[in-house]
Amino acid sequence: MATIFGNMLKKIPGWVKLLLKIAVTGLCLWFVGRKINWVDTWHLLQQSQKLWLMAGLIFFIASKVLSSFRLNLYFKNIGISLSQSVNLKLYWLGMFYNLFLPGGIGGDAYKVILLHQNGHANSYKKTSAAVLLDRLSGVAGLGILAAGCYFIIYRGAQYSGLILASIIPGLFVYWLVVKKFFPSFTASFIPTLGLGIGVQLLQMVCIWCVMQSIGLQHHFFEFQLLFLLSSIVAILPFTIGGLGARELVFLWGATQFGLQQHEAVFISLLFYLITVIASLFGLVYVFKNPISPLQNSTHQSKA
Repeated sequence: MATIFGNMLKKIPGWVKLLLKIAVTGLCLWFVGRKINWVDTWHLLQQSQKLWLMAGLIFFIASKVLSSFRLNLYFKNIGISLSQSVNLKLYWLGMFYNLFLPGGIGGDAYKVILLHQNGHANSYKKTSAAVLLDRLSGVAGLGILAAGCYFIIYRGAQYSGLILASIIPGLFVYWLVVKKFFPSFTASFIPTLGLGIGVQLLQMVCIWCVMQSIGLQHHFFEFQLLFLLSSIVAILPFTIGGLGARELVFLWGATQFGLQQHEAVFISLLFYLITVIASLFGLVYVFKNPISPLQNSTHQSKA
């Protein structure tokens, strides 16, 4: 059934997918817009301390640099040898395509294609697996930190103790899946998991900076939990760069935790703006190939 559904999705033209994403994003923003006071949100932006927002941007960029190291570890597992500087350029190009060209070839797919076109890999399956596992390790990091925040908020109540305890068996199952279906990558399981947690911690600092920019000193873990959950939702390819989906999660969470809705949505929108600004750096590599073609086209990926 999953295979049939996947084949159906592949047959949908790119422009149709783009229109659907625009429609879903617009619907989400319309719903959020009916629930909050945009004037209050705009006032928050005007009153925000721009130095804190700049600090948030720096921590977000640092998280992406760390994330590129994680991806390069997966590449090395299958014999793709890229310097970190080249890999970082490729990573930033993928960020740009993911955010600004959501209806065509996604940034992850474009990285795979570019590596093959320039002779750095000859197995689409393994290269695609590396990119997929890079995403999955990020989700694992999100899940671990979300479980920790949830436990701190509820202090053992609301099944928070059980959720926290499930991290170890959950990671064991994840490792078994990698070992069974992606054996080439088992050697980097622990380091990539650690980097995945590190990436999300840096982005949590980014969110803390956004909170500081408007003087939010309370409900730290509640806002962080909403950010982590919204990051998981934003991975789903139904909106443009997660816009709208994140705001829905923050809006829902504000109701659950008794937070100010316009403050919650402000944090979400500012994080999206930071993502946009950081991703724009990848525009340079749209016009300048970040990867030099290999002279030896018989490059073989390791098993």
